[in-house]
Amino acid sequence: MVVRRRKAPRRRARRSFNISAIEAGTALSLAQSTGFAASMQQALNGDLAGAVNNLSSSVLQNKSRIIGTLGAAAIGKMAAKGFASGTLAKLGPIRVKL
Repeated sequence: MVVRRRKAPRRRARRSFNISAIEAGTALSLAQSTGFAASMQQALNGDLAGAVNNLSSSVLQNKSRIIGTLGAAAIGKMAAKGFASGTLAKLGPIRVKL
């Protein structure tokens, strides 16, 4: 009698994904502080030089806010390492982690 061979197991994609709350908040804050959205819109309209000038002037005007955001993010990341479970919240397939 011949034994039937099993099919190779198919790999399935993960049904959930993780979002770092600290990194996501930092990215959103930096995008707002640098005027990234307005500069990107300006670049998409074809004014690349104006977009770069707009971005650089926003960065220079808000440099203390940017430094504060990055410092707070670094402190938050260091503090989050002390938690046993870094998960803040879970909503369906999305996990918000520290």
